[in-house]
Amino acid sequence: MPPTTKSSSRSSKSSAAGSRPTAEIRRVAELLKQVSDPTRLQVLMLLSEKERNVTELCADLGTQSQPAVSHHLALLRHGRLIEPRRSGKHNFYALTEAGRELAQVVNSVVG
Repeated sequence: MPPTTKSSSRSSKSSAAGSRPTAEIRRVAELLKQVSDPTRLQVLMLLSEKERNVTELCADLGTQSQPAVSHHLALLRHGRLIEPRRSGKHNFYALTEAGRELAQVVNSVVG
């Protein structure tokens, strides 16, 4: 049996799994984990409208304290879904390209 038979068996398995590399699937799973929390998902959707600072996000979210919102922002930043922009004493947060793509997917599901 030629040695290529074994590798062709692997490629048929990966195409059956959706032809996505394992690393890419893991990255998407990590992105989805980032917004599995309702508050973080809400923050993502608010930032899809326009950039905001922590004070604005607290007001828009209603019941969340500033430390709680800051914690959610740190997690979204760590997941590379948002990025800060410093202006005076405030950081304004906006979506990254990955954040915008994820927000579009959420919008299409929510409808």
